[in-house]
Amino acid sequence: MKKRLIDYLQLKQLKRFDLKAVIFDMDGVLYDSMPAHDRSWQQTMDECGLTHEPGEFYLHEGRLGKATIDIIFQRNLQRDATEEEAQRIYARKTELFQQYNSGATMPGAKEVLDYVKEKGLKPVLVTGSGQPSLLERLDLHFPGAFTPDTMVTAFDVVNGKPHPEPFLKGLIKGGNLKPHQAIVIENAPLGIKAAVEAGIFTIAVNTGPLPDVILREAGASMVFHSMEHLGKALPDIIRLTAEVTV
Repeated sequence: MKKRLIDYLQLKQLKRFDLKAVIFDMDGVLYDSMPAHDRSWQQTMDECGLTHEPGEFYLHEGRLGKATIDIIFQRNLQRDATEEEAQRIYARKTELFQQYNSGATMPGAKEVLDYVKEKGLKPVLVTGSGQPSLLERLDLHFPGAFTPDTMVTAFDVVNGKPHPEPFLKGLIKGGNLKPHQAIVIENAPLGIKAAVEAGIFTIAVNTGPLPDVILREAGASMVFHSMEHLGKALPDIIRLTAEVTV
């Protein structure tokens, strides 16, 4: 654990961390929603007669909806979707997601958020989601954790994950922070790539079916197998960010 933090500092040619914020992904980190996303994407594409690979949508997690649809269109039709097609397909996917999603939070997520706030760090949300009821749902399950000023959603970016833009905006919303003043908690390869490209120390929580190696190859410095597992390690991680120097 300590070595991973030192490796990051050496790579970035920094003396130490100056931790001010923890940036959270949403689906698969705060909510156990990825199975519903995967199922709704698969059914939508099946209804459109478009082929896809088993489990593919776990790999696409974090992309903007249009970008995911274009990948499937290019494979099947050798072209991007029109705006009308993309809107129709994404609307159907959203309709199915609302049917299949249980709304369950990820075990241990609330405790991790509570600990972050207890330590005086600012929680920031960076999600590829564009659901209108997002803030209301977050307030219900994680009261007071996020505000519109500490959230980056699909509506706030031009380039979704794996582009670093979402996390660069997350740093801004965290208080115009430098990359070494935050850490990221992500579950998806594209989100990990985006956070690493933004220069931020990135922790993976593998709550889905992908092997750990995919998350490590995406750039995660640490991999945990649940938010509960991360919660047990987080006090040491935060303590070490205040102690390690190079």
